[in-house]
Amino acid sequence: MSPLAFILTLSCYRRWPSRFSTLYSHNLLVLFSSTATTITPPNGNESPSSEPAPPPIRVALTESTGRAVFATRRIGAGDTIHTAKPIVSHPSLSAITTVCYFCLKKINAVTASQSQGVSFCSENCKESSKVFYDVEKKADWLAFDDYCRTQGLKYPLLVKRLACMVISGAAPAGILDILQPANLTQGMILKMEEGFHLLRNALVKANIGDEHTSFLTKQWYTDVLARIRINAFRIELAAGVYEDLLSLASASIEAEAAVGNAIYMLPSFYNHDCDPNTHIVWIENADAKLKALRDIDEGEELRICYIDASMSYDARESLLSQGFGFKCNCLRCLSGD
Repeated sequence: MSPLAFILTLSCYRRWPSRFSTLYSHNLLVLFSSTATTITPPNGNESPSSEPAPPPIRVALTESTGRAVFATRRIGAGDTIHTAKPIVSHPSLSAITTVCYFCLKKINAVTASQSQGVSFCSENCKESSKVFYDVEKKADWLAFDDYCRTQGLKYPLLVKRLACMVISGAAPAGILDILQPANLTQGMILKMEEGFHLLRNALVKANIGDEHTSFLTKQWYTDVLARIRINAFRIELAAGVYEDLLSLASASIEAEAAVGNAIYMLPSFYNHDCDPNTHIVWIENADAKLKALRDIDEGEELRICYIDASMSYDARESLLSQGFGFKCNCLRCLSGD
């Protein structure tokens, strides 16, 4: 069985007892959770099962787009298709004092649990953050954070957090290898070197030994950034009922509107469409919900919009080409809309 098939098989039937309680098994993450349903046995005599029902989707390889997600049954408009927990997330530097440092939930300064300048929305999040924060708080990140802030960079923050998770033993170094990487030019790689050196130097100065940081090479850093570049989701928290959330399909792509960024496993397998049938939303924190924007037939591919769907054709084409490296051939773009 392939690693992808193994991950999806496990993820369909297993629910985490708690966040990050077991991050990986045999170097493969189970980072997907489906909505639990009660299943009544056909004979009606046995007690109902409390196991979560498998999501109504399958992942398959296609000739044109590689991996793709398809519906295994009809899905109604507004239905939650599945939920997903992030592999790694990080708040925006501009939101660092207003959201939970772990789950990105907006916090009340009165009730928040604080630790060395960052806040957590609950003791549970503070405890769960130990998978990275016990390592992170040993180092001085002033130079690294200033580099990200002055350069307007957000993805190196995800690399920093992932590196701390690997050092703590909470995640394998190759955790993102299954995700598609962006094509990086030599010039782009050269620009990444400063961030790599700042990250490594911060850990070295914190006396974190080579036995824990041997994975942290320039190649690892650029490989991870290449995958984060086209697989990261900008987290924009919403409130209200789902009818209000439908408008989020045309949400602003301005970085300032986001509370942070995150990487997910299964949502990263969704392909793009400028007229999508699926939308990813965040209600309170970085846990994502994928919802159907319209009725979806069995066998139909599920697609999300990577950018602001309300943009003009020329603007969408430019952004998708520069940011994601492809020309969109969806029906909307082919019509010139």
